[in-house]
Amino acid sequence: MAGTWRIGVCSWSLEPPDARTLAERARACGVAAVQLALDPIRLGMMGIEEVRRSLKDARLILASGMMAMEGEDYSSLRSIRETGGVAPDSTWAANRAAAQELSRIVKELGIGLISFHAGFLPEDPGHPRWEVVIGRLRELAGIFGEGGAQVALETGQENHLTLSRALEALVREQVGVNFDPGNLILYGSGDPVAALRALAPRVIQVHIKDALPAREEASWGTEVPVGKGVVDWAAVLGALRGCPQVTTLVIERESGSDRLGDITRTREFLERVLR
Repeated sequence: MAGTWRIGVCSWSLEPPDARTLAERARACGVAAVQLALDPIRLGMMGIEEVRRSLKDARLILASGMMAMEGEDYSSLRSIRETGGVAPDSTWAANRAAAQELSRIVKELGIGLISFHAGFLPEDPGHPRWEVVIGRLRELAGIFGEGGAQVALETGQENHLTLSRALEALVREQVGVNFDPGNLILYGSGDPVAALRALAPRVIQVHIKDALPAREEASWGTEVPVGKGVVDWAAVLGALRGCPQVTTLVIERESGSDRLGDITRTREFLERVLR
């Protein structure tokens, strides 16, 4: 635990072929917790008992889970806008069925929080797709709630005003936020510090990721190691003092040739700053 928060890592950032390697790499990075990608378990690539035993033996806390949506295409901003999250009708049935399987996994592992991308939310509640998307998010929150887990929507694909409107529509389901400042830069969705302050009461977990903005309109920004991008980490970590639900800062690194080194250096950076 560094200061108020423990430091963890996203399992997919470590690219583990199995649960034992996941635990070994997480311990090598010096973190205390893991956010676990759950679909490898659902698809039979990892066993629940193997995951449970490996994390326990490595003295790692299972902080939360992550659901990947069917059919998402991240090759361009346009493609992910069309395929992301719960909005596409063509993948909704598969995503709903996957959530029902994942809810059982969540319950068996005792995970209390699961995050995913909702996709590009309609900006206006009067939009004809608004009720469809909110209804699907409400349904997923209910499915995971049956497994004992709260849902957190990951930031980035919409600005904080749009996300706030969606959260208000989902207040009864207690849907929260997995805040990712790097995503806001990658998608060009606004200032991370202003967004964090606005969303603070609903933020449950934070991804630690940095990025540089896109050079051209309608294109991706570039993910970089923490401290090499434009995220103002002093301001972000200061604003986190207003997020009472956050217990874990989860390092996410999705590119680069030295992920373990980048994750370790990020953990060391956070420990220095938080002291």
